[in-house]
Order: sequence, then structure tokens, then C-alpha cells
Amino acid sequence: MTELEKIERAKMYMDKLANGINPIDDTMAPDDDLINNVRLSRCFFFISDVLRQVIENGGTKTAVNKKPKKLPLEIPIEKRSQFVYSEVPIPASEIAKRINALADNDTMQKLTYSGILTWLTEIGMMECALTPDGKRTKRPTKIGEETGISVEERTSSNGPYQVVVYNNAAQHFIIDNLDAILTAENM
Repeated sequence: MTELEKIERAKMYMDKLANGINPIDDTMAPDDDLINNVRLSRCFFFISDVLRQVIENGGTKTAVNKKPKKLPLEIPIEKRSQFVYSEVPIPASEIAKRINALADNDTMQKLTYSGILTWLTEIGMMECALTPDGKRTKRPTKIGEETGISVEERTSSNGPYQVVVYNNAAQHFIIDNLDAILTAENM
């Protein structure tokens, strides 16, 4: 008996079990028999369907609904000119959102604000710092501040907090160095 024939037989058994039939002697199982339990019956139908897919694939397993791996983000130079710069300083998350909107392609990875922060840290514009309550955070260095990165105090329903924001010049700096940021994030 070949592997495919064994799989076909297993599917036949699952079909019978799912329908409350004893696969050995083809008799109907009593209503109170364990194989008539609704959960088991659903499980048998599920297994039968998986086996059907394996049979249709010639006896091989394939990944079901596996999402294809996304391509690295690429923003052509001409698209970068469409970036909407803000005169009001904005956080890195908003910059990443606006860059991702330029990609216009769901098959590509998205740039994250942490990708921007990591690159800025690597080039010495951001550094790790401790907040007054002992948490680690990123803050601009002197060079970062000179480029247009600053910290703003804001208030939410949970109280005051600080956010790192990027003025127009800092936004230009990020867009001008987008290739380096994307290369660093894809490593």
C-alpha cells in the first residue's frame, strides 16, 4: 500500500467517524456513543478536510494560508518628494506613517518609528536615557537637538508625559537619509 493510499484510507475512516459510522463494520454507532460527540465529530470533519487537501496535493503537505514574506520597503526618489512635511514638530511614529503612505504597496514591509530611532541612535543623534521613574527611553543628543529633534511636555488623561518630536529640518534630514534608515532596518 502506498503512502497516498494510506492517506485515502485514513480519510475514509475520518469521514465515517464524522458521520457516526463505525469504520470497522460500517454500522451506525448508538447516539450515546463517544464518536457521536459533537466536538469529536467536528474534529473528524476537520481532519478529513486536511487529508483531502493532502490527497489533492499528491500526498504532500503544504502550508495553508501562509502569508508570503514581505519585500523590504523601497520608496523611489520621485515618491519621496511627495512626503508631506509638517511645520509643527511631529513624533517619529507620524514620520514613519507618512513614509509608509508613500510606498502604496501592501507587499512591502512597513518602516517603524523604532527603525528611525535605532538609526538615529547609531549615528549619535539619539541616546538611551532614564526617566524620573526609572524607565528607559530615547532622548536627543546635542547633535540631535541641533538637527531639530526636541522633547515636548504633553498631557493626557493619564497625566503629563514627554514625547520626542522632529521639526521640519529634522524631517528633511530623515527623508534625505531614508536609504540608510531602510538599510539599517532590513539588516
